[in-house]
Amino acid sequence: MSLRLLLLLATAGLLASCASSARNSEMDATRRAAIAAEPRGNYFVARRFHIDHTHFWGYVRRPGESWDKSKLVCINERYCKIPDRLPEQPASGPGYGYDHNYEYHFTGEFSGRKIFDPNSNMVLPEFILKSHKLVSQKPGYLFKPNERFNGSQLLRAEAGAVP
Repeated sequence: MSLRLLLLLATAGLLASCASSARNSEMDATRRAAIAAEPRGNYFVARRFHIDHTHFWGYVRRPGESWDKSKLVCINERYCKIPDRLPEQPASGPGYGYDHNYEYHFTGEFSGRKIFDPNSNMVLPEFILKSHKLVSQKPGYLFKPNERFNGSQLLRAEAGAVP
């Protein structure tokens, strides 16, 4: 009897896993289609990615490119302040990083320089921000449908980001 129950539970788990995998594949296909349909132009798609006490800003990619090709960047604010340029520990109200996972359109350019963020111990590309426009406050997942942000770790390893 317990062997039968064990087999039943294993089968139920396998079916749930297959359903979840199919749903993730469908979400990936929908995301790829949406990215492919983005109008091309002289702008970047940017996703805020905030971890406390770090000073990188988030991920930046060209329209039509997948998030897998995006770059985690430090922002140069010479021409334009970042959208969440607020105190890191405000007395009240929103603070720096309140817009985690918001999606923006940026105009600007990569400088070709690398910037060291001592708090994350990473060397990252510098993006010179010239303007920004909020696109979505709830754009969904960044890299994979089943990802879970824990507030203290990146969702992927950043190639070349170690000093």
